[in-house]
Amino acid sequence: MSAALVAGLLAGYGIAMPVGAVATYLVALTARTSWKTGACAALGVATADGLYALIAMIGGSALTRAIEPITHPMRWAAAVVLIALAAHSAATAIIRHRRPQTATRTEEAPVGPARAYLGLWGITMMNPLTVIYFAALVLGSQASVEPKPFEQAVFVLAAFAASASWQLLLAGGGALLGRLLTGRRGRLITALVSSAVITALAVRMLFAPY
Repeated sequence: MSAALVAGLLAGYGIAMPVGAVATYLVALTARTSWKTGACAALGVATADGLYALIAMIGGSALTRAIEPITHPMRWAAAVVLIALAAHSAATAIIRHRRPQTATRTEEAPVGPARAYLGLWGITMMNPLTVIYFAALVLGSQASVEPKPFEQAVFVLAAFAASASWQLLLAGGGALLGRLLTGRRGRLITALVSSAVITALAVRMLFAPY
């Protein structure tokens, strides 16, 4: 069980820690909303990682071969969604910055926790490379000994816990950033910079090796 726990934790951190477009969006979302919304979004990402770990554990190489033909279209879909979110965030920040401060406060309609959870879960699920990553780890670990169902469950839960802890850490950073940048100009600059970074990382994702 301890081996499955360690393997799951390492797998979860391995897929979660590289900072990409989703992580950047998570930080920016939390900075302009609240810790509660950011935490729900973080758990949405972790849920997707946990589901892909479960799918890889059950399906293995067969599933990897099945999703290979749609990997490229799903990458494009995820990139388009992220770029659209980045553009919307930048445009909204500019519009709010140009309006009087009272109008900004009354007309703002922040993203709610449920919407944040589903949105980040959906974006993360659009990346089929996650299941390929977990499948490669699972197949490698099964080369010598077939894990028992309990060990499989421990692996999946550990992967989810590792991903959740890292995503919540990112959300915490976003909440801190939001408290520090309370001025209208600071929030505008943060939104524009994060939108540019998200766009660049989304475009880079399209050309990443399979």
